[in-house]
This record gives sequence, structure tokens and C-alpha cells, in this order.
Amino acid sequence: MPELPEVEALREFLDENLVGKEIARALPVAISVLKTYDPPLSALDGATVTAVGRHGKFLDIEADGLHLLVHLARAGWLQWRDVLPSGPPRPGKGPLALRVALTGGDGFDLTEAGTAKRLAVHLVHDPADVPGVARLGPDPLAPGFDRDAFAALLAGERRQVKGALRDQSLIAGIGNAYSDEILHAARMSPFKPVRNLDDADMTTLYEAMRTTLGEAVERSHGLAAGRLKAEKKSGLRVHGRTGEPCPVCGDTIREVSFSDSALQYCPTCQTGGKPLADRRLSRLLK
Repeated sequence: MPELPEVEALREFLDENLVGKEIARALPVAISVLKTYDPPLSALDGATVTAVGRHGKFLDIEADGLHLLVHLARAGWLQWRDVLPSGPPRPGKGPLALRVALTGGDGFDLTEAGTAKRLAVHLVHDPADVPGVARLGPDPLAPGFDRDAFAALLAGERRQVKGALRDQSLIAGIGNAYSDEILHAARMSPFKPVRNLDDADMTTLYEAMRTTLGEAVERSHGLAAGRLKAEKKSGLRVHGRTGEPCPVCGDTIREVSFSDSALQYCPTCQTGGKPLADRRLSRLLK
């Protein structure tokens, strides 16, 4: 799933390649992708792109006062094309969900792999009209989001730290992969209750979050859209690396599986050398 660093890199790429250009047409291919109907997508015909923003994991393409909001979900992606195919896209079982064609012949496709269609596109007058944007917490890389603001958000939390980091209404943009990476950098168990964090823990977690996300954004800086997935995978130290040696201590990276996801961690770095048991049997590690 694209998370804050990848979506920020896409925003930067589109800002350089899209702003100032005129949209010829926005063509939905998969019926499920478009979540709004007023204004219609045809309202973008002839509009000039004026800015590209980001709200958590949402891309925001602004064109003559309208906002095309894109959430790539788990398996969505944006593919830039210097020359789009001349004919209109055909609906079918392929990954293409929506095409934005520019008057210069270039543009981009939104695609989604797999059968669970969750990629979402909204066309609105105000980004806050999209419920997923309206409920977002602060951006963890915002200049004013300091350690005290982070601690204030977590005050009173009763969840495990992994779940709190992934809650978009608490902090925007962090998903399964980067929460694993942040917790590894902080040398903290994903199952540690937030209420058990002392002042030193809070500082360590905040600094790990800012550093991990900041470095991921920096690695992606200037990359073309097509190279971002590979860059994300190569930069991850524990997520998706079950069975490999930890790059810090050499211990074997372990995994805890859930019904629709999995987390990865290093026992030596994060849980005092104790492997986490099956989720149904695990006790919270302090």
C-alpha cells in the first residue's frame, strides 16, 4: 500500500509534470473507482491544473477550483505516460481504473491490481467534502508537529502502539509498512500499550517516526513514478522481510499474521529476544 513517503513523492512528481497543463478528459474505466457524481468528471474537461497537494495518503489534483482526490488504497498505483494511447480505454477485467488525458497527448492512468477494488476517486469543490480527508489527523512531517503535540495526541490512548500509529484519524499517512519500520527504529514492541510509554519512550518514538518517514521521503525525492515501488521495498529494513537477518543485530526477522495483514519485527531489537506468539495467544509485551 502506498503510504506517506510514496504519496508525497507522487505529489512532487505530478507537481513538476502536471501543473500548468490542460486536462482534455478524465475517463473512468472501472465503475467502482468514482465515489462522487456532482460535479461530474466532465467538469474537468478543459480545466488547467493549478496545484497538486497531499492529505495523508490522498493525492489532491486541483484544477480551476475543483479537486480530484485520489486514494490508491492497498493495490492502486499511478502510471505516468508521456504519450497516451490514441483510442479510448475499454472497460474490462484489466487493472486500468481511470485515465486522465491532457491536451498535449500525455497524462496518467490509475490502476489497481487484484480483485478487491478499493481505489477511490472523488471530484469535489473542497477536499474536506471527502469524509476520509475530513477525519485525518495531523501530518507527522508538518513543521509544527513537534514532540509535545505528538504526546498530546497519544494521551489517554489505550491501544497498542502499532494500532495507534496506523490510525489515520490520529496521525495521517502511516500504514502497515512504515509503522513496522518506525517501531523497529524505536526498538519497541508493536504490542506495547501506549499507556505504558514514559516520557523517554515518547521522545524515542517521535524521533523514530520523524526520522524514518523523513529519510523515506528523501530517498524518493526526484524519482519517476515508475521507480517508487522498488525504492520503497529496497529501503524497508523489517517490513516484508520475514526470515531475513535484521540489518541492525543479525537476528531473524519474525512475523505475526492477521486475517488481512501481517507485521514484521526483530525479537532482539524490539521484544527483549522473545518471539511474539500467535496473535490469539500473545500477551502484551512491555
